[in-house]
Amino acid sequence: MLERLGDRLPKFSEEEKKLLLNSLDFLGLNHYTSRFISHATSCSEESYFYKAQEMERIGNNFHVYVFMSICDLYTNVLSNYQLNGKGVKRLAASEWLYIVPWGLRKVLNYIARKYNNPPIYITENGMDDEEDNSLPLSEILDDKLRVHYFKGYLAAVAQAIKDGAGVRGYFAWSLLDNFEWAQGYTKRFGLVYVDYKNGLTRHPKSSAYWFSRFLKGGEKKNGKEN
Repeated sequence: MLERLGDRLPKFSEEEKKLLLNSLDFLGLNHYTSRFISHATSCSEESYFYKAQEMERIGNNFHVYVFMSICDLYTNVLSNYQLNGKGVKRLAASEWLYIVPWGLRKVLNYIARKYNNPPIYITENGMDDEEDNSLPLSEILDDKLRVHYFKGYLAAVAQAIKDGAGVRGYFAWSLLDNFEWAQGYTKRFGLVYVDYKNGLTRHPKSSAYWFSRFLKGGEKKNGKEN
């Protein structure tokens, strides 16, 4: 970061550093998937995902410079998502979204160890379906894979809490199908189906009914029904 930003980085006095240390009220974590990586021995100039993007706030001279390198941040993502025979194979609609519940437990425990166990709120966690108008509505609403996803990830959260991680809250992404910043209306993350072509009519999916039972205590350990 020093190399990329130089003197544009803010400078803090010793007193300010003390005020900042462990001063957060909670940590908000968005988590969808996990991936295996390996060390990259070199990075080409072409590896930069965003090159010194400059964004100017309208109306004044405030500038934000964004530098991000996929090579620097992620190094070599293993394309087959396998390491030591431990595969990650189940995939949601998006090509990057593999279903890896144990990855969430690991990151929660890492945060707890590394950062003095702050209060953690999981602010986003969920998976997507493809927008497919060729399917009958009954089939679209029967989202068994999403139920499987939430069972696994909520079990992982419960395990992390038993491990001692300070998880205080969990937000599923999302209640409704919505407009995604990068993918628009082509992917559906909702527990409730939104019919974009017919007055935004809403239809609860199987996952919505499952979540309702879960919140009412109608599910046993690991999501199995009573």
